[in-house]
Amino acid sequence: MIGYTTLGTNDFDRACRFYDELFSSIGEKRIMEIENFVVWGTSMAEAGFSITRPFNGEAATVGNGVMIALLMPSTEAVDALYAKALELGASDEGAPGSRGDGFYAGYFRDLDGNKLNAFYMG
Repeated sequence: MIGYTTLGTNDFDRACRFYDELFSSIGEKRIMEIENFVVWGTSMAEAGFSITRPFNGEAATVGNGVMIALLMPSTEAVDALYAKALELGASDEGAPGSRGDGFYAGYFRDLDGNKLNAFYMG
């Protein structure tokens, strides 16, 4: 159902560097790029992740209760992506671990304060 997700940023170049490194660690790359908008993924036929400078010219703000969840192929992949995010300057929002019923996740905030998690169901 989801085609792509988008988060706003107040430092576009810094956010691009962060996500370039983070997503390259799991085999994702830029698949679309225009002046103020970049999408990462494997193809436009699959769900993607994007950042943008807000169209209205106002400051990007963090959505209260908003979180992007990134599906990973294993608990080890969750651990690795979470560690990579922190290495790149993300802040911890909950170390990787079991959250019950086969749900394993690690939570972090990107450089703009947007909340994400890497998760595995198994």
